Amino acid sequence: MSRANIGRLSNSQAPGEGTESPLHTDLLEFCVSPVLSSTGGRVNYYCNEQGKCKGVELLSRWLLVLLVLHAPRHGTTHPQCLDYKPPFQPREPLVFCKEYAKFGCCDLEKDDKISQNFYKIMDYFDYSGYMTCAKYIRTILCQECSPYSAHLYDAEDANTPMRELPGLCGDYCSEFWHQCRYTISLLTDNNATVGIEEDRNKFCNFLELKDREYCYPNVLSDDKLNANLGDVRADPEGCLQLCLQEVANGLRNPVAMVHADDGTHRFFVAEQLGYVWTYLPNGSRIDRPFLNLTKAVLTSPWAGDERGFLCMALHPRFTLVQKAYVYYSVSVKKEERIRISEFTLSADDMNQLDHSSERTILEVVEPASNHNGGQLLFGHDGYLYIFIGDGGRAGDPFGKFGNSQNKSTLLGKVLRLDVDNNDDVEPYSIPSDNPFLGEKGSLPEIYAYGVRNMWRCSIDRGDLITGQGRGRLLCGDVGQNKFEEVDLIVKGGNYGWRAKEGFSCYDNRLCHNSSLDDILPIFAYPHKLGKSVTGGYIYRGCQMPNLNGLYIFGDFMSGRLMSLKENQSTGKWEYKEICMGKDQTCRFPKLINSYYKYIISFAEDEAGELYFLATGAPSASARAGVIYKIMDPSRRAPPGKCNFKPTLVKIKGKLIHFHPKEEFVIDKKPTTTAAPTITARTTATTTLRTPPTTLRSMTTRPTYTPPTATLKATANPATIRATVEPLTTRATVKPVTTPSNPTSMQQRTTGTVTPALTISWRQVMTARPGQATTPSRQRPSLSYTRPTVTPKPRPLLTTGARRPSPPTARPLTRPQPHATVRPFPLGVTTNRPQTTPRPTYWTAATKHTTQRPNFTLSKAQDKFLKGQSDKTEHSTGNRVNKKNRGSKPGKQRRRKHRAGSVRLISAEQLSDRGRVEIYIRGEWGTVCDDLFNSKAATVVCQQLGFPVALRVAKRAELGGGSGSILLDDVECEGTERTLLDCKRAKLGKHNCAHDEDVGVVCGYHHDEDK
Repeated sequence: MSRANIGRLSNSQAPGEGTESPLHTDLLEFCVSPVLSSTGGRVNYYCNEQGKCKGVELLSRWLLVLLVLHAPRHGTTHPQCLDYKPPFQPREPLVFCKEYAKFGCCDLEKDDKISQNFYKIMDYFDYSGYMTCAKYIRTILCQECSPYSAHLYDAEDANTPMRELPGLCGDYCSEFWHQCRYTISLLTDNNATVGIEEDRNKFCNFLELKDREYCYPNVLSDDKLNANLGDVRADPEGCLQLCLQEVANGLRNPVAMVHADDGTHRFFVAEQLGYVWTYLPNGSRIDRPFLNLTKAVLTSPWAGDERGFLCMALHPRFTLVQKAYVYYSVSVKKEERIRISEFTLSADDMNQLDHSSERTILEVVEPASNHNGGQLLFGHDGYLYIFIGDGGRAGDPFGKFGNSQNKSTLLGKVLRLDVDNNDDVEPYSIPSDNPFLGEKGSLPEIYAYGVRNMWRCSIDRGDLITGQGRGRLLCGDVGQNKFEEVDLIVKGGNYGWRAKEGFSCYDNRLCHNSSLDDILPIFAYPHKLGKSVTGGYIYRGCQMPNLNGLYIFGDFMSGRLMSLKENQSTGKWEYKEICMGKDQTCRFPKLINSYYKYIISFAEDEAGELYFLATGAPSASARAGVIYKIMDPSRRAPPGKCNFKPTLVKIKGKLIHFHPKEEFVIDKKPTTTAAPTITARTTATTTLRTPPTTLRSMTTRPTYTPPTATLKATANPATIRATVEPLTTRATVKPVTTPSNPTSMQQRTTGTVTPALTISWRQVMTARPGQATTPSRQRPSLSYTRPTVTPKPRPLLTTGARRPSPPTARPLTRPQPHATVRPFPLGVTTNRPQTTPRPTYWTAATKHTTQRPNFTLSKAQDKFLKGQSDKTEHSTGNRVNKKNRGSKPGKQRRRKHRAGSVRLISAEQLSDRGRVEIYIRGEWGTVCDDLFNSKAATVVCQQLGFPVALRVAKRAELGGGSGSILLDDVECEGTERTLLDCKRAKLGKHNCAHDEDVGVVCGYHHDEDK
């Protein structure tokens, strides 16, 4: 059986040899073989310990829906902040919202803003009001710091409005209403809330979150929700749930990705054909290749051809020593060889090598077309490491002991060379401490031996704080017919092949030789889990602290992602499988949860973030290759910690902008469609570990149509779908996803606000920054109905009413910011009367201004409302025990705008057309018309609630502005949430004047009059 891609043969003919290690006898065999069922559904198979496979049909449509509806409620949401990113641990302890100091959504700056807002609100209270209501105000404001803040504010769905206040539990809301109901107008920017203060049902309909698990304060006390909060999520079987971000696509068998470590944060991607491309940090690709060796590289379009351009390494001091080293297959006089060459950087272009500068460092004759090895890298010692396969065929049949155990040949070895200071001398020299230097019969280049076909090795950067692990060299070594292994390479080490395969014997005679003295792998897995290991990296990046120290690798044949973590106390490496997170877990901007199956390579960028390269068709001619960035949705680094400013890259040629092809999880629409169906014949099987009693959810991605067979991994390795049929598309599976809250429409009740204003909490939300709101998703506008009765005056206090009786005097000095607020228990009020009179500390106060509601009414309605407001004001006074507003009695509270908000300004005051203005850094400014097209106009219109953009008006056709010009050179795809998400010049940088201000005309149908 041939190794299905690039440099390795996983199974060769040596049946019956070798014994399975006792360490793996407890591993169960599971397999997934999707076939068409008689009812049109999908059938999953699993195998038990005895190897007996059973089929479990995924039922019919109605039963699948039943399973969805009765799924456990825990896990229907996930920790997420209001900026649509995972929570984090603040770099500095919080002062005000201390309960979220270890994990939440606030840094010290945000904590200080909440503190200031709290004291501004409490400035309206006297002493008794402060003592009674401070705890409620504080806890409500601090929910912005909760790790579940996105759920509390209904901000998980980017297409719906965000709540102004967090969702409260019913009991807590009732308690809040009894104690401090008149404070709600101070917490919101909408005066319509004043009318619901007297009615507890309307009040709590506005504030209550019907999901009792995730409402405040229950979300803090739920043990299941808070268990391991902030750790990497794992499914019931312990499989770590991670997500991905698509970085590049359309590549032909991408075999390697490297960076220059020169501050530019560029990365270079090599294709098996012999092209190397330059990518910039923003994802754009330069149209001129960094290197083109397609005329020299020996390969073919056959699926599984292991020859070709296999690796590239840049000199560790690339800024000064501008050299690159490449590893590729060539044919010299009909003899296949491996060639290691050196190139220098072009003097005219920093993004291109000088093709005429090639200098051959080393050539090794290959006796067969497989087992070509294919790894180059520089160690922290500055030396070049080269990893060469054993020569191919099956079982290393060359000579008495095979090539790998023969130190007089370079095949089956790890080499170490010194390529510095070689311009006027030999291409390389031998490091003075190479282990076999001077040993008779051994080649001095050898650093380690006994390897079969190492495919993808990496150097550990070491822990960012302690430096532990720095310089370790880890490799994946492809096995023969039983085991795949991961090795920790050390100087002079013998890694056992062909005597051993993994932990078990392969050649029994050599295996029991007392002089073998081999080094066992740190981990080996049987071919039940995968048949061709792809070595990875130990994560040492900044953005995902949970992954620090985790060695992430994969398997080319099975598409399985795996991880190892060293136990510091025992020195053992502990294994955990990696699954793609479910839709709800990966519901963050730009994240996906599916990938193509054939995992070719792993990589890290200049900042230490981790990637893997995969393809949907293992052919050097198929543009099915994709680069994925590995993302942990459970925890991120604190804001600002991982920021970097790339060094300027001078570009010659054109930039090809990156356009992701995957559907983002956040854009998937919930559905309860039929059970999955398969549209193509499936003949392949894969060996996977799948719990026999668990049906894991499936996710889909856009269908790729390669010229050869394809197979891709989905949201979980246990649900890999396959199509092995040449010249056909791979199997397309219709998704079956679960709405995040199936009963949410029934739970959003509508209250009536005095005077007779029909309103629900959905209608008093702040617009989500940068989100398009289509007419189909808009909530009904506020409706006004003339009341038939005169509002009754508020009930007077009764003698027998239970009420608090603290002193009514205000403190002489107001509490200072950051003062420690006295902790208050959450459940303190019991045995209240059915009708709660107004407490004594809510005294009448003169209201200086009447704030207008944030919606438009007709003149008659407005006049009536004003009359009703006057009557209420004169009869009952201000219901909140507030201070006088002081020196600015007529100043109204401004509505808060979020960065990226837009508006249209026109002389006719039309809402559907006008000059585009955007809100950034506390001010409104205009946008230049350079590069601004209909796609950018679509972003603006959808943000304002219009589904389509009818026209772009340039040259200040709809009026020029007079303030700042904030954006220029805006290029959008039409799917962004705000103009800030589009490609553009830096904020405030422009080369235009106000006579180039852009405008747009929006509408609901493309055939409208423009």
